[in-house]
Amino acid sequence: MKKIKLIHLTALLAFFIGTTAFAQNNPDKKEVKSFALLELFTSEGCSSCPPADELMGKIQSEYKDNNLYVLAYHVDYWDKQGWKDIFSNPDYTQRQYEYAKFLGKEPIYTPQVIVNGKSEYIASQEPVVRNAIKSALSKPAVADLKLEASEINNSLSVKYAVEGASKNSRLLIAVVQKAAKSNVKRGENAHRILSHYQIVHHLHTVNLNKDRSGIAIVHLPKDFNTKDWEVIGFVQDRNDGIILGANKAAFQEPSL
Repeated sequence: MKKIKLIHLTALLAFFIGTTAFAQNNPDKKEVKSFALLELFTSEGCSSCPPADELMGKIQSEYKDNNLYVLAYHVDYWDKQGWKDIFSNPDYTQRQYEYAKFLGKEPIYTPQVIVNGKSEYIASQEPVVRNAIKSALSKPAVADLKLEASEINNSLSVKYAVEGASKNSRLLIAVVQKAAKSNVKRGENAHRILSHYQIVHHLHTVNLNKDRSGIAIVHLPKDFNTKDWEVIGFVQDRNDGIILGANKAAFQEPSL
């Protein structure tokens, strides 16, 4: 009986050693952490948007740095309805149209949230949005993204390295203001002070067809500082819009 136990123990040990060696020799097999990227399309001119803005801020505060990232794009198609959103940008409207094609969901609307580029929801419906987050966080990321940022001459130098991206992928780097308030004087939200969260001020694109690592020089808003702003990067497949991985940039102190 003792011999049998010894043989079983030896076999188990050999199996463990072999498995460990395989994992070490096959780094591509490691599982990348899960993530949830919430892309909100909103506007100060939309009376249905403030509850969605508040929900995104609430969720961001709850998860903090636990692999959940919120990006709020202020679209411009509400700007002719009585109030021009001070954060609006036609590029973000175009991005929403791109998602409409990817997902086959037209017409576009606000407030809409896209989760990991795979599914869309009415952004003010809290139970639905939270279930989508749980689903996203239950699956490992495809791509591993590392970002380091530093300020150089009123620009941002972002060092990036991507592993596991598809051939048709791109890296997008968002310069984000964490919070702001706006006094809306006209339109559907007239006479209201609105709170905004995770406002995208600039979205920079890097093609990953050749180099999966490098340095991107990104434009900085004049009021940028590392306390009230952050930089979020994510890798997206150009063919279907799916987000493969996301991360927040770590800031490096400028060298003297």
